Amino acid sequence: MIMNDLSLPFVLESTSQNTQPQHVYDANAIEVLEGLDPVRRCPGMYIGGTDETALHHLATEILDNAMDETIAGHASLIEVRLEANNFLTIRDNGRGIPVDAHPLYPDRSALEVILTTLHAGGKFSNKAYTTSGGLHGVGSSVVNALSASMVVEVARDRTLWRQSYERGKTISPLECIGSVQNRRGTLITFQPDPEIFGYCTFVPARLYKLCRAKAFLFRGVTIRWSCEPTLLQHGDETPAQAVLHFPGGLADSLQDDLGPHAQLLTLLWTGEAPLPTTENANNGKVEWAVAFLESGTASLVSYCNTIPTPLGGTHETGFRNALLKGLRTWGEQRAIKKAQTITAIDILGIVAGRLSVFIPNPQFQGQTKEKLTTAEATKLIETALRDRFEHWLAQNPQQADTLLTFTITRAEERLRSKDQKNISRKKATSRLRLPGKLIDCTKEHAEETEIFLVEGDSAGGSAKQARNREIQAILPLRGKILNVASATTEKLHANQELRDLVETLGCGSGEHFDINKLRYGRIIIMTDADVDGAHIASLLITFFYRKLPKIIQQGHLYLAQPPLYRLTQGSQSVYAMDNADRDHKLKTAFKSKGKISISRFKGLGEMPPTDLKETTMAPHRRTLLRVVIPQEETKHTHDCVESLMGRKAELRFAFIQEHAHSTHDMTLDI
Repeated sequence: MIMNDLSLPFVLESTSQNTQPQHVYDANAIEVLEGLDPVRRCPGMYIGGTDETALHHLATEILDNAMDETIAGHASLIEVRLEANNFLTIRDNGRGIPVDAHPLYPDRSALEVILTTLHAGGKFSNKAYTTSGGLHGVGSSVVNALSASMVVEVARDRTLWRQSYERGKTISPLECIGSVQNRRGTLITFQPDPEIFGYCTFVPARLYKLCRAKAFLFRGVTIRWSCEPTLLQHGDETPAQAVLHFPGGLADSLQDDLGPHAQLLTLLWTGEAPLPTTENANNGKVEWAVAFLESGTASLVSYCNTIPTPLGGTHETGFRNALLKGLRTWGEQRAIKKAQTITAIDILGIVAGRLSVFIPNPQFQGQTKEKLTTAEATKLIETALRDRFEHWLAQNPQQADTLLTFTITRAEERLRSKDQKNISRKKATSRLRLPGKLIDCTKEHAEETEIFLVEGDSAGGSAKQARNREIQAILPLRGKILNVASATTEKLHANQELRDLVETLGCGSGEHFDINKLRYGRIIIMTDADVDGAHIASLLITFFYRKLPKIIQQGHLYLAQPPLYRLTQGSQSVYAMDNADRDHKLKTAFKSKGKISISRFKGLGEMPPTDLKETTMAPHRRTLLRVVIPQEETKHTHDCVESLMGRKAELRFAFIQEHAHSTHDMTLDI
């Protein structure tokens, strides 16, 4: 049996006396990181990494603070200027950061406390801001910590103040520059630290897109964008200067992005509304703009307090519920019973929308705030939008009937497609009794489809997001399956995991095996790129070899090859399969000598779906190893499986004794 690059599930560690000096673990070994040292030591914890995306998150943090001033009604203008040598300046005409002495630190101004202390800010309560994007009091201080230099100017009470910082440290006292008559607000100029971000630099097009999105989100703000012309690459359509102001808000944004998409309705559903109050508390407001498409790509772009939430969250759930229930209610009023067959999938599949909520004290998933998790938001958004959607439908009955008819047609097509699936597949999945385990594909023909056998629900979740749902199915397995080479017949028949696997494949086993009933053209074992993953793969291959050998003989069994490392320098990323491949690519894959960020994937469940898709699951990019049994080595394969996986432990012991000498450069992976 050939199992390319599939290492043994164990290695030996030398038992010779350790000559390395022993380190004493006592109180002196305990480090206490003070000030902003934790940020510089572990920047990924605060901004998600040290790559180009993390670099631009610094700009987002400062811009969000300026936006909070405008939303609170204290500012109307923001200036964003990108200069040479990667300097970025953001200025607002708001109240200006307080410069008086802080009550807890009489020898330091509030400005210095905010910029040099984690969890210091004016957004922990609603005293200074009713709603805000910055919540944890770490945004400005994190930017300061990760900047080679930062200069802050505050125009407050007709007086201009200035203070300078380097890598989170104060390098000049707070200086009074003099009086100013026609200026107010805060100006921050900073340069990201090359020691942290290497050769990464701000991308004008990316910053301009960020400014444009913020201007769409709050119709009361004007953002003046400017960029050093020499920073614009040839062919870059980003303007060197622009004034961004959109009185139509989200509706302008949606119309700008719709392009050639064919709209089902001639009207957009747009508006804004206060969220229902609870216990006399103001819960904020919601704004929306929705187009219903006859063709094109549906999408819902959502925000919370002007923060993009690409992973959605509870506000999107409330929005979905409002649309679904509102359209079903319209169907009831029209006495159309089929309206009750509509699901959220049917209506969201034709929606191009923008959703922006402003709520006090939102809760996000992580500091990068990509997903809203505030539980109350679901009900608040649903309540605010449902009545208004139903009212909009009633005001436009012809448009409402068109929308209802089209959505019912989509629901019927979905149900018809479900009913027309291959009968054998339906039987197999129904007998599994694991509807949450098997994630099936939609195509029926076995030769076009493949199934990934993955270890655990976590890896199954990542694989589900990374797969091509038409041709790729996912079956999570619970860790290490039964070793069929050493198990008794009773144990084998009683093992639910293996029974589920056989039923999923649909071809039976033993005397009932029929290769013509195999439901997938490729069976791909996808385990972590470590020793435990190799052991699980060995157990699965042993199962197929002993119980379903024709699957191997006819070339249906494969091994996926997930990488162990991602190496990133600037916008360039490469993947390495193991330590040796990592060391080789560190020397050969990058042309410049800048900082290279190395990420080690702990397992498939920890790997971002985009990385998993790009490296392991996308057919045009991945590498698969086919498991084969050469005819000339049939007896050798049988003896190898019997020795290493069979019941006789003495055969494995003899193998260890024979091959132990080859492990002197290896370490025991536990």
